[in-house]
Amino acid sequence: MIRHLVLFKLNEGVRKDDERALAGAKAFDELGSVIPELREWECGWNTTERDIAYDYAINSLVEDRDALQAYLTHPAHQAAAGQWREFATWVIADIEV
Repeated sequence: MIRHLVLFKLNEGVRKDDERALAGAKAFDELGSVIPELREWECGWNTTERDIAYDYAINSLVEDRDALQAYLTHPAHQAAAGQWREFATWVIADIEV
């Protein structure tokens, strides 16, 4: 199994109530029911105000590297990630569990 973690940082001047951020969060919210390779899917906004904190997170689980690749190349994922490119940057970690 592979745990796929993503942390998003909104660009300067973008707030989580920005229309683009709300649409991006909705797009990610829906992926859990759209992409069959996802065994677990959690995402949401950070609730703390610390300077080092990221703004939005995804925590997901897939079976193996093939499933991860299928998720990453899925059209719904590509569309959602494309939205986020307009207003945020991110870091990822894929760990075997």
